Amino acid sequence: MRRYDVTIGRASQAIRAGSWVHEKLLEMPAARTLEALPMATVTPAPQPPLEGYTFEGYRNPDGSVGTRNLLAITTTVQCVAGVVAHALQRIRDELLPQYPNVDGVVALEHSYGCGVAIDAPDAVIPIRTLRHISLNPNFGGEVMVVSLGCEKLQPERMLPPGTITLMPGAPQTPDLVRLQDDKHVGFQSMISSILEAAEQHLERLNRRRRETVPASELVVGVQCGGSDAFSGVTANPAVGFAADLLVRAGATIMFSENTEVRDAVEQLTSRAATPEVAEAIVRELGWYDRYLERGRVDRSANTTPGNKAGGLSNIVEKAMGSIVKSGRMPIAHVLAPGEKLRRDQRGLVFAATPASDFICGTLQLAAGMNLHVFTTGRGTPYGLAACPVVKVATRSDLARRWHDLMDLNAGQVADGAKSIEELGWELFHLLLDVASGRRTWAEQHRLHNSLVLFNPAPVT
Repeated sequence: MRRYDVTIGRASQAIRAGSWVHEKLLEMPAARTLEALPMATVTPAPQPPLEGYTFEGYRNPDGSVGTRNLLAITTTVQCVAGVVAHALQRIRDELLPQYPNVDGVVALEHSYGCGVAIDAPDAVIPIRTLRHISLNPNFGGEVMVVSLGCEKLQPERMLPPGTITLMPGAPQTPDLVRLQDDKHVGFQSMISSILEAAEQHLERLNRRRRETVPASELVVGVQCGGSDAFSGVTANPAVGFAADLLVRAGATIMFSENTEVRDAVEQLTSRAATPEVAEAIVRELGWYDRYLERGRVDRSANTTPGNKAGGLSNIVEKAMGSIVKSGRMPIAHVLAPGEKLRRDQRGLVFAATPASDFICGTLQLAAGMNLHVFTTGRGTPYGLAACPVVKVATRSDLARRWHDLMDLNAGQVADGAKSIEELGWELFHLLLDVASGRRTWAEQHRLHNSLVLFNPAPVT
């Protein structure tokens, strides 16, 4: 059985023409080994640069650009989540109305920080993820931390001196509220300290204004979830076309989801810009193979009941439809989980992450994503508080039923109303508009999922 010009399985029994081909009728091929792969063997035809495209963004002290102007409150441990949630509501109700140029306040809540093997080798992944999310371009260089005091992940370990470039006029160390400090007498004392610190950050953020910046300042993460058989036919190819346009405009595109590209590994390594990039792809996918082996699972555990009901027969078919989100440009860089893009790392980037929607989104935020594209065929209300999420429906029926949740209907491709190229250009312009302040449906409804850290280290 072939799809996308790739063998996705062999029929285990006779299949009547026109009937549903599903996983119970197929023997899935083994994943290709990570040896003897084509390494940087394909050189895509050069494309002319796209010049003159801009958006209205917020320039940051470190040179990055935000698409939103948000106050983020970083937490070092889950223990403080309830206190921070209470403070956030007070900030929204009492302070934000006084600062109209600030788009909102975000709590970087997570389940890490204590009861973990903080010195285990793999603990570097969640620690650097939290560090780098705190420095996301949409937070404007303002770093505010709420700590309990006794946790394993101490603030200075999460944000060591010299790791941040702060707003002009800001304290030169992270602004820290530690709840166990002797000065806090009662709950209201803690809340007052958080509000007082927040107000100083809000005053500086409120002085910021959008300015015209080149499209090259976009860092766009692409992802798919709640996928169906149309994902690789309509939405993902349109995203891939838009990704190529953005790379030609000098922007950065991140694609991810290890298990959803693993069966297309030779396509990745052959498209690598250099042999060193190809080797980095092999390194990251090999690490993840071993991670799955330790858990006694394999890549076939990826497809969900909804994926299967939507017509995806197995992970091989899903992978071939998923990888087209990356477009056709050379893969210029590779990031390990939790790593942050440098300013000189532009173009198409493979950010190695698990395929979980929430973990992938969290790691792409840590990498420096300032805009997110999410395709879906089954439908999902997924959203991120730290970054606008543009949702692309694979089918017109989903776009009609979820008319106030989907931002773009790629089902028009299957309907014959638009070509992939036309829809790709439409998405390209939509992304520039959203980067300039146009609110997505998820933003209008305030649909935000919690951060989910990838922690392969032991929990003690």
